[in-house]
Amino acid sequence: MIHSLFLVNASGDIFLEKHWKSVVSRSVCDYFFEAQERATEPENVPPVIPTPHHYLISVLRHRIYFVAVIQSEVPPLFVIEFLHRVVDTFQDYFGVCTEAAIKDNVVVVYELLEEMLDNGFPLATESNILKELIKPPTILRTMVNTITGSTITAEIQGVIDACVKLTGMPDLTLSFMNPRLLDDVSFHPCVRFKRWEAERILSFIPPDGNFRLLSYHVSSQNLVAIPVYVKHNITFREGSSQGRFDLTLGPKQTMGKAVESVLVSSQLPRGVLNANLNPSQGTYTFDPVTKMLSWDVGKINPQKLPSLKGTMSLQAGASKPDENPTINIQLKIQQMAISGLKVNRLDMYGEKYKPFKGIKYMTKAGKFQVRT
Repeated sequence: MIHSLFLVNASGDIFLEKHWKSVVSRSVCDYFFEAQERATEPENVPPVIPTPHHYLISVLRHRIYFVAVIQSEVPPLFVIEFLHRVVDTFQDYFGVCTEAAIKDNVVVVYELLEEMLDNGFPLATESNILKELIKPPTILRTMVNTITGSTITAEIQGVIDACVKLTGMPDLTLSFMNPRLLDDVSFHPCVRFKRWEAERILSFIPPDGNFRLLSYHVSSQNLVAIPVYVKHNITFREGSSQGRFDLTLGPKQTMGKAVESVLVSSQLPRGVLNANLNPSQGTYTFDPVTKMLSWDVGKINPQKLPSLKGTMSLQAGASKPDENPTINIQLKIQQMAISGLKVNRLDMYGEKYKPFKGIKYMTKAGKFQVRT
């Protein structure tokens, strides 16, 4: 029924898209944008817009257009009711249904949409049922609302590494809760590609030992969720021999999982002679030769956010730095895949014994840079 869903903000930008049966190009929304330009008021956009190959059915809620792409004729009210149910679910989960709330909880959003539609047809639309499958975010929303700035670019490089120690010739199948999150997938030669194409199930006879089953890529078009936020105030005054350094970290979208092994580094300007800082947790070092500041934070406690505050001493008569330093962050989150990918089940065929099965998720920061 529903092939794709596009979310369009008040500025006419598509800020989220979800595809079920097949990927529909964003260009299909051009017909919607034309109708939007002809409408005298935002609410006057026709709810049903025919195109040469699709129907666009939309609702306007909270200054966001929810545009469903339909390939065959279906009762429009059926689709409209489903779109309203999606909005109500978002509002129930996040407190508000705004562009910012959707972006801040994008992993949960994709999980909800995956559960609410099965191959394009409504499946689970009741909040009480959904909450048994997908836990609502537990991080305080007020924390998110204090963040300013935007993500310039983000992507996820993910892998599934396997360790197999089985006797005989077992035939394994691995299925995911949300396989359509996977983009640009590269498989181990043992994977049967045709079955993946047809059913989105990994079917393979594994080699012994450790091997990489697949690698995948999630692009910024899918709105990669950033797991931590940074509040910063780094200032230099013209003609002053001191600067101010104020940095606070907090979890943003971690589904209640702890952010660990956090290490913050920043290349301070050449005119900085020394840094006299006070960390609320962890330890910091400053190299006066390389001007590299490193702060070993460790584990972030959401109840007591780590901060690093103090002053920087500058060369006498030095001019104000042309630009503020960037902040680089390393981190790990155990038992969480930031892509939102989740294993559904792993089954073995061809052998009679019962194997031990285990799975471990991990998120690690690759190049995570914050511009100040």
